[in-house]
Amino acid sequence: MLSSSVELRKSSPVTYPYRAYGLTLGCDTPVSALGPEPTELDRCDIMVNLGPETDWVREARRLPSRLEHPRPGEIERDDSPFTLTSYGAGEFFELAYGNEALFFVDGAAERVWGTCLPPFNHDDVETYLLGPVMGFVLRRRSILALHASAVCIGEQAVALCGESQSGKSTTAAALALRGIPVLCEDITAFIEKHGRFQVEPGYPRVCLWPDAVEKLFGTPDALPRLTPSWEKYFLPLDGKNAKFEEQRRFVSAVYLFAPRVEEADAPRIETMSAREALLGLVQNTYMNWLLDRGQRAAEFDALGKLVTQVPIRRIVPHLDLGRIGALCELIVADAERLSAADCYAARVSVR
Repeated sequence: MLSSSVELRKSSPVTYPYRAYGLTLGCDTPVSALGPEPTELDRCDIMVNLGPETDWVREARRLPSRLEHPRPGEIERDDSPFTLTSYGAGEFFELAYGNEALFFVDGAAERVWGTCLPPFNHDDVETYLLGPVMGFVLRRRSILALHASAVCIGEQAVALCGESQSGKSTTAAALALRGIPVLCEDITAFIEKHGRFQVEPGYPRVCLWPDAVEKLFGTPDALPRLTPSWEKYFLPLDGKNAKFEEQRRFVSAVYLFAPRVEEADAPRIETMSAREALLGLVQNTYMNWLLDRGQRAAEFDALGKLVTQVPIRRIVPHLDLGRIGALCELIVADAERLSAADCYAARVSVR
């Protein structure tokens, strides 16, 4: 992680301090999905502007630009409306999400500016900021990030990793409704401290598609919508029906979601070889196409350490979402066993 931070100038507009993914954010407008930091900040990791276009963005637009994603010639084959454009020699980046949202990030990922085009509003800006934009920021800061949700079982982090719509967010929500605190969803940031990996808290929401909401609550509109223009809903981790874990936690297990099956013994948990686990994690790192050769090598080394330190399991969920209760019981039992074994090993090593 980059050690530099941005000083909050006294002459700047009122700044709202927040924390997400282990980074401190100084925002010029409130962000409803985040809880404010309890103390004022003199410095922050990232300055976030969600209002009128700033001077540094106007300066960035004057520099020569290059389309980074999709690559020229690949646009017709790309299903996503997302485009990434670099300005100068990687001094600035523009993240455009179709005709909905536009963001600029400086090369050091210390400044972010974002806006949405009508009819989209500030809620849409927040949704992009806390999801894919912060994922981009993490990668620019060389922070290991997986496509994963994470929960806290036995006071340790358990990551639920998989591709989009593999069931990781739905499973995290189901665990949350059973009293398991959630650390983050969809993007999980790992840091290495004292030779061990920890997960940083994301933000206090779990985003869900209507079919998942209906399965968990009996009706597809039981939860508030992310924004009026999005089909997804969110489970608030406000301590009422579900809790948010605000402290970073050591990792005790990572579960890789396999495709759903109709087999009688599903859901089930399978062991994986170190090679299988490493390949599975490599495929599920967030925005892995963004990394250059040096960053990719560093990430491969980090994942190799993670595989040697943390048990990696394969989850084979059932096609029937009605069996998610059984899946939750499997995960909790397995994670508690692994956490207990890890605590025992730690005590033995101290003696």
